[in-house]
Amino acid sequence: MTKIIWQDVLGLAALLVFFIGLCGCGRDSGQQEGPPPVPEVAIVTVQPQPVELTTELPGRTSAYLVAEIRPQVNGIIQKRLFQEGAEVKAGQLLYQIDPAPFQAAYDSAKASLGKAQANLPAVRIRTERYKELVADRAVSRQDYDDAAAALEQSQAEIKYWQAAVAAARINLGYTRVTAPISGRIGKSSVTDGALVTAYQPTALATIQQLDPIYVDVTQASAELLRLQRQMAAGQVSLNDKNGRQVRILLEDGTEYPLAGLLQFRDITVDPTTGSVTVRIVVPNPQHLLLPGMFVRAVVQEGIALQAILVPQQGVSRNPKGEAVALVVDDAGVVQQRLLTLGRAMGASWLVTAGLKPGERLIVEGMLNVRPGAVVRAVPWEGAKPGQSSVGAIPAPARVN
Repeated sequence: MTKIIWQDVLGLAALLVFFIGLCGCGRDSGQQEGPPPVPEVAIVTVQPQPVELTTELPGRTSAYLVAEIRPQVNGIIQKRLFQEGAEVKAGQLLYQIDPAPFQAAYDSAKASLGKAQANLPAVRIRTERYKELVADRAVSRQDYDDAAAALEQSQAEIKYWQAAVAAARINLGYTRVTAPISGRIGKSSVTDGALVTAYQPTALATIQQLDPIYVDVTQASAELLRLQRQMAAGQVSLNDKNGRQVRILLEDGTEYPLAGLLQFRDITVDPTTGSVTVRIVVPNPQHLLLPGMFVRAVVQEGIALQAILVPQQGVSRNPKGEAVALVVDDAGVVQQRLLTLGRAMGASWLVTAGLKPGERLIVEGMLNVRPGAVVRAVPWEGAKPGQSSVGAIPAPARVN
């Protein structure tokens, strides 16, 4: 009896499983009906445009003029006549060296000059008198020659003492140590009463002119060659209006309010770094820039007349590390392009090869499609105000 009951239970279970399987098959067959939906992607249309090309270079500031103050005579410093760190003017008295010995030397030379000048008239008169008498044979020729030599010696002595007076006057003037240039003076290496020597190796103080100020940056020679090739090929043209203006970025990343002026590029490549020095003159009326500060200069290279900029999110990398992008052709079929990238500008890439004007680049939905798939393209809604409905990037734009 029990055996019969278990057989009935097993039969009912098998029948129930059979009906459940039929219901499942019916649902699967219903889902497979109809074609799959066409995936949707967002695209931008590639359009060439003029783009200002710039490069950001590291550099340091240096003073426009530097003067190291050194004494030109030996002596004792009587007085320091400036405040350390203050602004000084050209010709301003900085140090006073004890002038007493130099004043005495000047007075002595001046007195000796007066003595020599006082003897000159008598010697000249004697020489002229002997010249008349020698013609009448009243004096010997030897006496006349001695008188003429005495006249020349007296004249030479006057010139000697004139030079001695001038030298003494110069040395006396050197006791007043003045500023050769205008600028900000640093700390003093001596105090009142210190002994200084002429042309000593240690400067008494240093004056630096800070307005304007130099910014010296380095640029790789390879970058210069690349720019020259692009200009020769007509890909880049110089901006004559603003081509020499340079923007300065401070150490904290903020932009300096005044633009600098590109002065020159050095003509020699540093063999250790393979770079050339670029010097920029920057106005510095508030002395915000100090010598030795680290800054970055944004130097304009030129204008790319037919540049192509695309959003960075539309560019990916293949397993080889090559830059690739997906485009949609006129038939709505996805195709892959290998790109050659230049530099980044914000959220965009500068593409130098791989894309043609008018092609539609996929920006969103790339993960859902593959090359050869049919898609429905819609304009990218991430375009900034002022761009076209399909995401063309307007001109002008600056590329760093």
